[in-house]
Amino acid sequence: MCTVCRNQLPLTEYDFNVENAVDRIFYGRINIKKANSFLFFIEKGIVKNLIHHLKYKNQEQIGTFLGDWHGQIIAGNNFLATIDYVIPVPLHRKKLRKRGYNQVSAFGRRLANHLNAEFLEDALIKTANTKTQTKKSRIGRWQNNKALYLLKYPKLLENKNILLVDDVITTGATMEICAKTLNGAKGITLYITSMAVVPLTQ
Repeated sequence: MCTVCRNQLPLTEYDFNVENAVDRIFYGRINIKKANSFLFFIEKGIVKNLIHHLKYKNQEQIGTFLGDWHGQIIAGNNFLATIDYVIPVPLHRKKLRKRGYNQVSAFGRRLANHLNAEFLEDALIKTANTKTQTKKSRIGRWQNNKALYLLKYPKLLENKNILLVDDVITTGATMEICAKTLNGAKGITLYITSMAVVPLTQ
């Protein structure tokens, strides 16, 4: 990415210290310690193009680029100094086989590297192959997601600090279901981050 385009990326500048709009998405919905997101996802903008190329144009290196950048920013945060595992929102095996990779994995792997944490690719398993959910209401997404995820290593995750990562947070429904599934492991402390978040005004 050229310097001009990089300077045009709309960073949220949210961190894990001060309350932000991503925190407020999840208030009263799930038990998490803190949430943030790296970029704003705007309908007609460079972030949408980046994530589209990441997901559908085999440009997996975009995830690495964003993960390194975001990882450098959050690595010095005291809240995240004790993260044990970075866990991505999973794809269903059929979609994974078709795409060839989980678009969140490279991003999460680089975050784990910067946080001196372990990247745990398969901690969550998606049990049904659903269609894209970006246009659905929060209630519709909830109904489609509520039985979609299983926790593979509940004993391994007990009493651990976990960072759950996704590509784009819209209503937060997918992250909500994944977080509830992860909370099946006793005593975990859960943090959330993503490549981008849709501004509430959109």
